[in-house]
Amino acid sequence: MSQSTQNSSNAEKELDKGNDTNRGNSKKRKGFKARFEKAAASVTKLTGSSTAFLIAVAVILIWAVTGPVFHFSDTWQLVINTGTTIITFLMVFIIQQSQNKDSLAIQLKLNELIASDERASNRLIVVEDLSQEELEVIKKFYIKLSELAKRENDLHSSHSVDEADDIHEQKRHSHTKRLEIRKKHTT
Repeated sequence: MSQSTQNSSNAEKELDKGNDTNRGNSKKRKGFKARFEKAAASVTKLTGSSTAFLIAVAVILIWAVTGPVFHFSDTWQLVINTGTTIITFLMVFIIQQSQNKDSLAIQLKLNELIASDERASNRLIVVEDLSQEELEVIKKFYIKLSELAKRENDLHSSHSVDEADDIHEQKRHSHTKRLEIRKKHTT
């Protein structure tokens, strides 16, 4: 068995073990961090809904309508100012937590795509850790690639329907090989 196949097999086993561990941890985690994460996800989902928007508009309309009742006093103004300030302050942390989690999830998905394609550069897996200058160098590479594709002015130079069939066959063949290798290791 080749070294790369063995490394790939070991990496998949570690990933599977990590998935089992993570599934177990998600059920066992009970601390403040886990509760905050769950609450942040729920609050972000709820406040991003059309119902939440309508409730906010209704609160503002009720506040505006009650202005004459309270003679547009300083207290009347202070109620809406204080309420919106507190909600905004808390929402910053809740939204940021959700954004951090979503960003990490997307980054991991992209890393998986990069790692799964043998033609992709594995250096891009940690691209977010590179300096601005290093990112500019990589950007130049992709700009050059784009310019070359434009010069050819051909739909098939980028992707084609025929290419999709070829890629599907390559993946199916690769998957079958991995299953055969796993089967040999388990017997």
